[in-house]
Amino acid sequence: MIIEILKIVFRFIILIAVQVLVLNHVEISGYINPFLYVLFILMLPVRIPRGLLLMIAFATGLLVDLFSNTTGMHAAACVLMAFLRPGWLKIIAPRDGYDVEAVPSVKRFGFQWFIIYSSVMVLVHHVFLFYIEVFRFSEFFSTLMRALASSIVTLLLIIITQYLFTKSEER
Repeated sequence: MIIEILKIVFRFIILIAVQVLVLNHVEISGYINPFLYVLFILMLPVRIPRGLLLMIAFATGLLVDLFSNTTGMHAAACVLMAFLRPGWLKIIAPRDGYDVEAVPSVKRFGFQWFIIYSSVMVLVHHVFLFYIEVFRFSEFFSTLMRALASSIVTLLLIIITQYLFTKSEER
C-alpha cells in the first residue's frame, strides 16, 4: 500500500515537473500545446473514491495553474475530467470488471482499451480548457481545431510515456 502511494506521488512530481519545466514552453506552430500532466489523473487507481479523485484533480490542476499563470482554468478542466472518469470507466469496463487495485495502463488493459479511455478523457479536458481560455464562440472552429490538435499530440506523448515507463509485468 505504501509502495503504491509512493509510486503515485513520484508519478505526480515527475509529470508536473515535465509539464511546468518543459511542455509549458512548447508551442508547436503557435497552435498546439501538449498537456502530459493529465496522465497523472488518468493513471489513478480505478477504484479511488470519487471525492478523493476530485480533490486530487483539483490540486493537480491548481498546481499547473500556479506555474502557468492561468487562474484556475486547468483546475476546472481537471475537475471536469475527474468527475466524468468513473462513469466513463464503467461504460468501457472489461467483461470481467476491474481488479480492486487496477491502475489504467496500456500494458494492463491493452492498447485499444487504453486509447479509447484516454482519448475521450483528454479530449474532454482539452476542449473544456481551450474554450474556457478563449471564452467566446466567435472563434468556435479555430478553438475546436486547436483542442483536437493538442489532444492528438498529448495522446501521442501519453502512449509513448506508457510504453517507455510502464512495467510489462503489471498484467
